[in-house]
Amino acid sequence: MSSNTIPILLVTANVGSIFEAPNDMLKIWCEEFLSIVKRLDCKFIGLHCQEVGGKNYEKSMKHVENFVKILMTSNELRLFDKVQVFLDEDYSSVEHFTALGNLYFIHDSIEDILIWDFKNNIFLPVRGKEIHSGNIESVPTKEKAKFPQDFFPECKWSRKGFLRTRWSVNGTIFDLVNIHLFHDASNFVAMETSPSIYSKNRKRALEHTLQRFHDGKIPYFLFGDFNFRTDTNSVVKKITEGLNTNRVQSNKNNDHTKIHYTNNEDELVLCIGKKEFSHSDLSSCKPSCVDLNPKWLKPYDKEVEQFQDFVTEYPMNFPPSYPFEEDINKPSTYMPTRCPSWCDRILISHTAKELICEDNTLEYHLMGMDTCMGDHKPVYLNAALKGNAGTVLCCDHVHFECLPTPCQCCSPIASVKINITDMSDQKSSFGNYQYFKEVDSTLLHKPITKEMLMHEPYTPESAESHSPMAEKVDSRKSIKLTPVSPKLLKSKLEHILESETKSEPKIIERSRSENAQKDTSMCDFFDDKTQSIPISLLPETNTLQRCQPKDRLNRSQDDSTVDISEDHIEVCDNKDKCKKSKLRFPGFHKRKKCCSIS
Repeated sequence: MSSNTIPILLVTANVGSIFEAPNDMLKIWCEEFLSIVKRLDCKFIGLHCQEVGGKNYEKSMKHVENFVKILMTSNELRLFDKVQVFLDEDYSSVEHFTALGNLYFIHDSIEDILIWDFKNNIFLPVRGKEIHSGNIESVPTKEKAKFPQDFFPECKWSRKGFLRTRWSVNGTIFDLVNIHLFHDASNFVAMETSPSIYSKNRKRALEHTLQRFHDGKIPYFLFGDFNFRTDTNSVVKKITEGLNTNRVQSNKNNDHTKIHYTNNEDELVLCIGKKEFSHSDLSSCKPSCVDLNPKWLKPYDKEVEQFQDFVTEYPMNFPPSYPFEEDINKPSTYMPTRCPSWCDRILISHTAKELICEDNTLEYHLMGMDTCMGDHKPVYLNAALKGNAGTVLCCDHVHFECLPTPCQCCSPIASVKINITDMSDQKSSFGNYQYFKEVDSTLLHKPITKEMLMHEPYTPESAESHSPMAEKVDSRKSIKLTPVSPKLLKSKLEHILESETKSEPKIIERSRSENAQKDTSMCDFFDDKTQSIPISLLPETNTLQRCQPKDRLNRSQDDSTVDISEDHIEVCDNKDKCKKSKLRFPGFHKRKKCCSIS
């Protein structure tokens, strides 16, 4: 394996059943998981769990804590000094609870590790061990959503949704998404049509998720319990060819109604009920018949084919992952409840596939083939991730002496051509949407244009978050008229007076009828010392004369004067309209020169 690659281990596991019998299952499950970790010697581990806590989460809280503690304190993970755990545990919040758990373990040999802040649209360094549990709605380093209830109209209450994180590992950026889709509630309903109504509901939910990720513009690994089922309608038709059908009606209710398929010797071959699917040749994950075994079911695994334009998957050379017996003495036996299916999957976007070194080290398989892991056996992908996969530049400039560092709009990203504004997983709110469409995410990186970076993005979780790019501001619009403070006014007047002492006095005529109105307005402002004086309220002048200090003593009140001193300003009008108001400027200093304004 190349020195610039990172060995990763991605695992999806529906752990609901191990919390139903924690005394028997919890330790066994953890030991099997840790044995895989030890054998593969990975440096980055992503464990996505569904149904954390089982059906009775309130009673299983302490077992969830013990589950996390066993993993974090294990000898196999002692060198993983950086840990990020996200546990959605707030079961009291019906509108948000998903029972999803994302656990990430990073080896101490990886120093360049960052996690994305979806709220502030920045990468944050990962240090130490952090556990986010309980109500995690406000945690910014994850995106979580519960699917709308109308996606699963047959279900009164659902915990299905997704939980996403974004990472930068040694310069390679990608998303890791935990997802849980709805199951088949009834075998009878599932076998009515092809595809079933459940399959259509899952399709809607997954389309909703992919659209939220902008159709694969960002490299992502999508692994969880998809609940993909083999086409029950087609499977039943295949395995019941030439058999006799007998419907056994229950006297209680339809939930206990069954359909028996028998051969000519009246031997029961298949029994189907609402939650029963019993067939002798499909009971084991190990081939028991040349013609009827789990591999024979593979052509009926069709649900993922609908998303080939968005995601891909490595060949599945392993038996269906569900539904296994929860008996520790029957680790390789399927329960007679559902037709065996590949529910647990690891799908990757086409852009993410470019980040994988596809050599002999790649391994995609079930975990615990000979160990009881609950009704779902975990599925894992062991692969080598390209390190420092590349940088997409937002402009064509090169580094000159005047540009010793990259410009702020350049940012590292995966080795695929991606609009940099997509890193925050946002959509343009501008009308120039053609720039976004022109970005080809399936090719290796090429220079992208400045216009692509000028979009103001939209983030699903935080509609008020803004692009890290500074907005272009029209300089003509940036000019604003602001009020002038008394202190600034004083300094300006002093400067004018000092410059005028060297020149002849200037005489400026004005209308005296405006004096009274101007004085009253000014007094209102000066009475409030917290306000600045608007320029528009300053009295206009008709005569500006320079006088010496001795002239101040000889000035009569017949002249209109403004006396600016440390404590006050006196404003006097002419003989006909004589008003005197003391206007105070806080912080004014004594003047060395004086002026008369009439």
